[in-house]
Amino acid sequence: MTDTTETHSDGDRAVVLVSGGMDSATAVYEALDSGYDPYFLHTSYGQRTETKEFECAERLAAEAGAAEFLHVETDHLARIGGSSLTDESMAVEDADTDSEAVPATYVPFRNANLLSMAVSYAEANDATAVFIGAHSEDFAGYPDCRPAFFEAFQRVVDVGTHPDTHVGIEAPFAEWSKTDIVERGLELGVPFEHTWSCYRDEEPACGTCDSCAYRLEAFRNAGTRDPILYAERPEYED
Repeated sequence: MTDTTETHSDGDRAVVLVSGGMDSATAVYEALDSGYDPYFLHTSYGQRTETKEFECAERLAAEAGAAEFLHVETDHLARIGGSSLTDESMAVEDADTDSEAVPATYVPFRNANLLSMAVSYAEANDATAVFIGAHSEDFAGYPDCRPAFFEAFQRVVDVGTHPDTHVGIEAPFAEWSKTDIVERGLELGVPFEHTWSCYRDEEPACGTCDSCAYRLEAFRNAGTRDPILYAERPEYED
């Protein structure tokens, strides 16, 4: 991955992939802290909670002072299928935080699709970086969240864009835990109350899917209470 955080100038543009979740929200504030003007890219691709995620991304854009907000609606990932996030016939399973298997919520090659759109957006707007909030606890379950994937994608960007284009793929939390992200977000003032992570429901959050479990556990480890509403707050939180 290109380390643009040390070479860019304040006021440089960065496209941030903003799902509406806590990781991408923290990536927004990391980009801001590094001096970038954030250009938000939010995609609705047929995921179960797309309406809630869009609302959170839009609210975050207002809170963070996004330079621009681009919302792309695409159904090709849902039409391709293969994920319980987009296929209503597949169940979203309860959390198994000890499993290292690829979960049914994995959307095949999603990050490559999203990063491709983000790089196009960056190149068209003279942005020098693309931020994504993937982190280390996604490694086992999601192969397109690994540092090796982002390093390989950087090579694709370098080869496949205009010779005068220089866009660095920034995954600042690639080696971090979810707890690390919560702690950094609290330090940066991320409005976590305007983020959404639940895979199943649009409100309240279910509290038992993988995403809810990891989120609740991270807030507990950070010594604070997750501010969003849950149907259940199970053993992942005191």
